[in-house]
Amino acid sequence: MDDNLNSQSVKVQDEDRLAELGYKQELKRNWSMLHNFGVSFSIISIVTGVTTLFEYGLSTGGPGVMSVGWIVVCFFTFFVALGMAEIVSAIPTSGGPYFWAAILAPAEKAAFASWITGWFNLLGQVAVTTGITFGCAELISTTSTVGTGYTPTAARTLGIYAALLVSHGTINSFGVSILRYLNNTSIVLHSIGVSCLAIACLAKAPTLQSAKFVFATFYDGTGEGSSVGWSVRASPAYVAVCGILMAQYTITGYDASAHLSEETQNASWNAPLGVLMSVGVSAVFGFFLIVSLLFSIQDFAGTVVSTVGQPVTQILIDIFGNKGAIALMTLIILCVWHAGLFSMTSNSRMMFGFSRDGGLPHFFTTVDARFQAPIRTIWLAAFLSFLLAIPSLGSSVAFSAATSIATIGLYISYGIPILMGMMYPANFIKGPFNLRFASRWIALVACLWIAFITIVFCLPELNPVTSQTLNYTPVAVGIVAAWAFGSWLLWARRWFTGPIRQIEAEQMGIPVVEQPGALEEAERQGKLDGMVGVDHFE
Repeated sequence: MDDNLNSQSVKVQDEDRLAELGYKQELKRNWSMLHNFGVSFSIISIVTGVTTLFEYGLSTGGPGVMSVGWIVVCFFTFFVALGMAEIVSAIPTSGGPYFWAAILAPAEKAAFASWITGWFNLLGQVAVTTGITFGCAELISTTSTVGTGYTPTAARTLGIYAALLVSHGTINSFGVSILRYLNNTSIVLHSIGVSCLAIACLAKAPTLQSAKFVFATFYDGTGEGSSVGWSVRASPAYVAVCGILMAQYTITGYDASAHLSEETQNASWNAPLGVLMSVGVSAVFGFFLIVSLLFSIQDFAGTVVSTVGQPVTQILIDIFGNKGAIALMTLIILCVWHAGLFSMTSNSRMMFGFSRDGGLPHFFTTVDARFQAPIRTIWLAAFLSFLLAIPSLGSSVAFSAATSIATIGLYISYGIPILMGMMYPANFIKGPFNLRFASRWIALVACLWIAFITIVFCLPELNPVTSQTLNYTPVAVGIVAAWAFGSWLLWARRWFTGPIRQIEAEQMGIPVVEQPGALEEAERQGKLDGMVGVDHFE
């Protein structure tokens, strides 16, 4: 009885806190801290990033950059996670970064900060969903070639990708009640399953590489054809900083714990813990997986230019043979499938929150009464993710550019609210997770790291730079920035007011969602004078 009373008390506190932020409890709040952590842990999916970018890591810096770079990236990423955790503790809503930016920015800049952050986060989320699920499709295609006559093509891979998106959309739409159980399965696969894979590689490998090979071997494969690599044209440091993309791309998506905060019990504590645990646990398991695979390489040159087109698959074939490799690749594919599933979960929740505040059309604000899920934003996420993969039919470079924006787009959206909280501490009313005197110093390190990776990941990766080897990330980032800033200047600034104080405004009969700009007009007419919580946006 006491447990039921405590649970009910926590539920009331969660709904009261959401009401203070201006929202009704619409989504079903039945996620525990473990479930919240599990979603971010699944989306980070160390096996996804490590497996799909293993070839990139081997060619751009080699084993030394992959292993040591992982440690460096995880160290600085934890500063970003700490800054995010402190904010989500204070502002636990499904909108996540774009809502935080509005609350923490000065009143006259709140709507602008919210709009820019929201679009970077939305497009970064779509790109992450694309990268994970398309990576799963490519792994299925590659694995299907082992010991068979199957020949993968771009069209076949895109068809597999479409089928995977449909499976993710269907489960998210009609299987919300089983998402928690799939979440538990995902945690087991990504922890116990990946650990068993790593241990099996080390135990079964005919020979093991030396520690010097794993931690101190530098390799530059950035020269296209007969051209020299960037270590000769520029410096080895240039190659090393480009090589950390594998680690940084992998450790993204942990804002899912924020997007699911409205469905998490005791969110002010459990959501920030979900953020920190997902990054910390992923850092440990990811390092173990990387060094295990590196120690288990039998033929470095043969692995880099593997005939199967996937270095991890080649490592497994060299150790376990074709049948064993297929079995273990199936385990990896299952992990990646779960990561894509929960990436769409997080993506749809962010879109739901953004549409509820006017960033997307009102059509997407509907929550299905029966399943208590934002079905329309779920399928919007699936549709946009499919569109982003279509260029892969004609150009792998175009697809790489589209997915690389995930890292920069998401981290910019993480960095803006952290920067706002550092610059305007008077607006930052801390929650129970409070970094106290270290808060602003941690935020500074986080922002500097985000600025650093934003610049580094725009640099060319292959030499010489041609139309086929050009890093299109600056173009992709520019398109996002042009849309976000251009749309704000042309029309959004006239009606977008930032996060809406939905409860109080609707009680006063103001159609804040149905009529964009209604809240702003009500403010100008003085109808909201004395209204609780709205003064920040005046």
